[in-house]
Amino acid sequence: MPRTARVKSPSQIYHVMLRGIDKRNIFLDKYDYYKFLHCIYKAREKKIFHIYAYCLMTNHVHILLKCESEEIGEVIRRITSRYVPYHNKKYGRRGHLFENRFKSEPIGDDRYFLTVLRYIHQNPIKAGLADNLISYPYSSYLEYMNEDIEGLINKKFVLDMFSNNKTFENYMLIAEEENCLDDNGKQLYSDEKLKELISSKIDIDKLSLLDIKNRNYMIKKIKDSTGASNRQLARVLNLGRRIIDKAN
Repeated sequence: MPRTARVKSPSQIYHVMLRGIDKRNIFLDKYDYYKFLHCIYKAREKKIFHIYAYCLMTNHVHILLKCESEEIGEVIRRITSRYVPYHNKKYGRRGHLFENRFKSEPIGDDRYFLTVLRYIHQNPIKAGLADNLISYPYSSYLEYMNEDIEGLINKKFVLDMFSNNKTFENYMLIAEEENCLDDNGKQLYSDEKLKELISSKIDIDKLSLLDIKNRNYMIKKIKDSTGASNRQLARVLNLGRRIIDKAN
């Protein structure tokens, strides 16, 4: 069965998740985490992409980045092709380390960009690996909170979205309910394409004016016909996520 084409981001910004093959651990000690970050640094030396957030978990990695002169697949290859030989040699193994096809989703607007940023930083807490954001050593949150650290991320791009650093910190601490790039959230269209498709059949602006029964009927019909995730539909239809979730 042929693979579905990867959805391209008009903004060139993507949320990427790399996972160990068969969900195996890709980091076995602290030096592995630092090596992977060094691989990102080396791959970025040609300044072909910008990193806005990252979080290295035991068996997977989240990265929020913007591509410049290369496609997203080539950027990820530059990173993994440096780390895999190191890992395999160190642990006496051969073959693939990461799943053959990494997951990605395009970032269409600032609101979702910040949602993903927060989701990435909160991963260790949800997984029970840390009690708070600042105590986890393998995410970009530490770089944001320490002015003396100049590492991988483009701090200015993100911090310019907030009035001050305290506002940023407060936003990051809000409990994030989204499951970005979860296994159930299949995104088949960009937000723009999905909105165009739905608008050709119904008036999206009038959807919120319908009574609950008819609104839920229309939402379910849209869900069934497009296969879009509830998260994406909430953005495109400009409705609350709970409204979309309840429209079964």
